[in-house]
Amino acid sequence: MTATEKTVIEQASVPEPATARPSVLAVRQARAARLFIAPNLLAVAVFLLFPLGFSFYLSFQEWDLFGPIRFTGLDNFHRLLTGDPLFAIALRNTIVFTLGTLIPTVAISLVVAAALNRRIKGIGFFRTVMFLPLAVSSVVMAVIWRFVFDTNNGPLNTILGRLGIGPIPWLVDPEWAMVSLCLVSTWKSVPFATVVLLAAMQGVPEDLYDAAKIDGAGAIRRFVSVTVPLIRGALAFVLVISIINSVQAFDQVYVLTGGHGGPETGTYVFGIMIFQNAFAFGDAGYASAIAWLIFVVLLALTVAQMWFTRRKSTED
Repeated sequence: MTATEKTVIEQASVPEPATARPSVLAVRQARAARLFIAPNLLAVAVFLLFPLGFSFYLSFQEWDLFGPIRFTGLDNFHRLLTGDPLFAIALRNTIVFTLGTLIPTVAISLVVAAALNRRIKGIGFFRTVMFLPLAVSSVVMAVIWRFVFDTNNGPLNTILGRLGIGPIPWLVDPEWAMVSLCLVSTWKSVPFATVVLLAAMQGVPEDLYDAAKIDGAGAIRRFVSVTVPLIRGALAFVLVISIINSVQAFDQVYVLTGGHGGPETGTYVFGIMIFQNAFAFGDAGYASAIAWLIFVVLLALTVAQMWFTRRKSTED
């Protein structure tokens, strides 16, 4: 028998160490952790998973919220995509509202975040003022803005009248109603987007700015060539979140222009369409089909954004 064979036999004959059993304290800690997590998991199951599952079930049914549920298959989706003229109106208004909110939100947030990222005396006060809309309820905010936009007695038209500008029908004319809605949504969205972009900007190394200065790059050039590429992930996140919030908008639209979609359906977006079909027309199945169609579109958009971000990170 060779030395190598003896070594192999000796190693094979050595008993494997017994797996250490968890101590009593570790078992108690794990049990306590599960007990602490259980209420949260129960809340998620009751208030998130169950409504999602039930709404998906209803999207294939016909139900008026009171009578028996009747299975209809894909009729709700077929009716939505081919036989409902209000779907085209809601789609158009939602796209206009999304673009009218997304573009100014991103542009203003970039400028404000860049301004707040500077080390200036008293900048903390301006940061606090800038982030105040985050603490205001959407409904309360919409009520205040409805008073501001009042055609006859609103403060905004009063100020414009003193400047020689006639009263603007902010919430009466269909086009101006959408403009008003976009203004309010932008005002509400800018603080959150600013927080995200400001956090990303504060993570940019100062050495890169110093190197750009040495190369003769001005402030705008440094912002475009250094800041924006390095906060691309945060910027993509802001884009997707802004789109999702705009597509799901309901409370501010309802309070500002009513549950009927505003003057001449000028602000008839998907949120109002779902509300009307579920609670005004008593067609919960059709409303669920609308909600799930929107969910699929937003899911595809989110996945595309994640894929694009990862691809860019790999290329870099």
